[in-house]
Amino acid sequence: MTESTTPDHGRAARARIRDAFAEAGVTGWLHARDIDAGAQVDAGADHPVVTASVHKLCLLVALHREAAAGRLDLTEQTVVPPWDRTPGPTGLAAMLDEVRLSLRDAAYLMMTVSDNTSADLLLTRVGLDAVNDATRRLGLTRTRAVQTFRDFLTTIREDVGPSGPQALADPQVIARLRAVDPARTSHSTPRDMTRLLAAIWRDEAGTPEHCAAMRRVLGLQVWPHRLASGFPFDDVHVAGKTGSAPTVRNEVGVVEYPDGGRYAVAVFTRAASPAATLPAADAVIGTAARMAVDALRSPGAGTGTGAP
Repeated sequence: MTESTTPDHGRAARARIRDAFAEAGVTGWLHARDIDAGAQVDAGADHPVVTASVHKLCLLVALHREAAAGRLDLTEQTVVPPWDRTPGPTGLAAMLDEVRLSLRDAAYLMMTVSDNTSADLLLTRVGLDAVNDATRRLGLTRTRAVQTFRDFLTTIREDVGPSGPQALADPQVIARLRAVDPARTSHSTPRDMTRLLAAIWRDEAGTPEHCAAMRRVLGLQVWPHRLASGFPFDDVHVAGKTGSAPTVRNEVGVVEYPDGGRYAVAVFTRAASPAATLPAADAVIGTAARMAVDALRSPGAGTGTGAP
């Protein structure tokens, strides 16, 4: 049975998920899969989406594949001067002094606090072609990195124009941003992202050692307000990567239950409001993910089989 014919065990959940998106004031697209049984929930799984910082997951995979091939050493040290850093509120981007760190520690900052400077440091070392080769080889046919994170931010600044960041309160300004158009920035689909996560958790995205390292750093992400908010349990582990842009709020990740259940979930949203702070839009990512995972864990859901 191919992936396209894998039984969809979320027909009832799909309506609830769409209602939750609407109530939160967002348009959303979701795909969830049982990593081991093959069951899935599809709520717009093949819709093209802006990845934003979610694409740092693809860069992480490419980094480890380059290391496994012997083309770089993850302990390789690099010095990051205080000038000319990719803007951002976290990690090296927010630091004031010269920093020396390894490539793997830069990957830690890129994934756990979504540090843009660390991401571009690694992208310079690995290259866009290697990122796209990694996703292509894993069968992610609708996923492509087209720019650095600095360039992504530069397009926003250019498209906003002389009015500056305050212009982002205008929906007409946001509508013309290249950064929110999947055709003009790095992009993917929810289904491609759960396929990538499943490959990492099944040791198919690299060697078992490298996949374990990727799972570890994904599990250290600090943001609890999106995907993890739907699973407030001490014995349920959530590992993921967020992504954000004006009106865009995303997260992809894996939810692991104490009974061994492992579920890859990808949620991408666009908010109707241009407000930078929208708690309901963040929280619905966790709500929708929980609905999807509950559907996958319902009786009979685990009987589906299919390609990962």
